[in-house]
Amino acid sequence: MSRILVTGANRGIGLALCEALAARGDEVIGVCRHASPGLTACAARLIEGIDVADPEALLRLADTLEDGSLDVVIANAGRLSSQRLGAIDAAAIEEMIAQYRINAIGPLLTAQALRPKLRRPGRIAIITSRMGSIADNDSGGSYGYRMSKAAVNMAGVSLAHDLAGDDISVGLIHPGFVRTEMTGGQGLIEASEAAAGILARIDELNAKRTGSFRHSNGESLPW
Repeated sequence: MSRILVTGANRGIGLALCEALAARGDEVIGVCRHASPGLTACAARLIEGIDVADPEALLRLADTLEDGSLDVVIANAGRLSSQRLGAIDAAAIEEMIAQYRINAIGPLLTAQALRPKLRRPGRIAIITSRMGSIADNDSGGSYGYRMSKAAVNMAGVSLAHDLAGDDISVGLIHPGFVRTEMTGGQGLIEASEAAAGILARIDELNAKRTGSFRHSNGESLPW
């Protein structure tokens, strides 16, 4: 049994991850801003009131955990909205900054705060998106989301280098196009299927794979 912490755990992919982890016998620590009945039902421990873009909140989270008490951290919390060329006004800029803070800075702050809490060897999985791939961008638009995910991909590679000496592996995982509240119910797969693939990729994560960018189905993705 592993002890695994999941951020953004109250709904969507985060909740599906918690449910899948609990079902296979892992101990789940669900972290979120506001709990949901589903998360309350499956998490061994629930920690509310955590905004991953707030370093003080993450320090409070770290203070509730013992050093070396986690096997895996899954940085899943995210924000999605779309900005299009010609409509990038002051409000759109604020939303782009909010996405950057949560999607890019949030996982970095999470890794920084929880680094001492990971056992060795340890694993950090960042739920990113292929929409952050420069080579794979064939449709444009979605400026804030694409830019924030490209940024977190860079952060993940830097973390992989910086944490290698601590025997902590870092994986960047695209879940697929998943039907969740965040996507307005649009998508190609259910959250439960995405969660199964994500966990398979995390289980494979080791020092040789650290810094990799992969689809939940196992495919390697272009940067």
